[in-house]
Amino acid sequence: MYNAPQPNLDDLPTPATLRKYSAIAAIGAVAIGVMVYLPAEYGTDPTGVGSLLGLTEMGEIKQQLAAEAAADELLHGGGDSSSLMNELFGLFIGSAQAQEAWRDEITFTLQPGASTEIKVTLEEGASLTYAWAATGGRVNFDLHAHADGNEVGYEVGRGQSDGEGTITAPFAGDHGWFWRNRDKTDLTVVLQLGGDYTEIVRSE
Repeated sequence: MYNAPQPNLDDLPTPATLRKYSAIAAIGAVAIGVMVYLPAEYGTDPTGVGSLLGLTEMGEIKQQLAAEAAADELLHGGGDSSSLMNELFGLFIGSAQAQEAWRDEITFTLQPGASTEIKVTLEEGASLTYAWAATGGRVNFDLHAHADGNEVGYEVGRGQSDGEGTITAPFAGDHGWFWRNRDKTDLTVVLQLGGDYTEIVRSE
């Protein structure tokens, strides 16, 4: 039988050395939490390092999205797994149908801080199916409509890079998006449209 040599007691770390390494590890963990985790998750940047690394903006966007999700859950309820599956199935079917029957494709580029509005004219009860994707950055948008004293908000997004779905107009008028680039670089959006609209309306 092979017997391993007994370790030399002089080679083992002393309790003081172990406490020193533990303290260094704890300080490092705290530093990472303050300089990286807080900015990236909560948008809080007490040292300024998060802003230099671009983490603070990411954390602020996460907090905005979390607040919007919480407000939406309070308004509509959390839902159950079956309704969630139905929604996912509906999105899948809607996307498959749209890919087969896109009527128009619009491509536009937004410089930092720039905005544009793209809407389509729908009669009451008419449907619009859409899919879009942004490259080069993330975009804020508000999908809504207002006409003749009527108003509806379909969806609001912050810092997103794609989306898809179907809307049905509750009243006649122009229904669509207000887009704004809050990133620091140009971004390009490709918007695909299908459905029963009669006209595309765009304004800067």
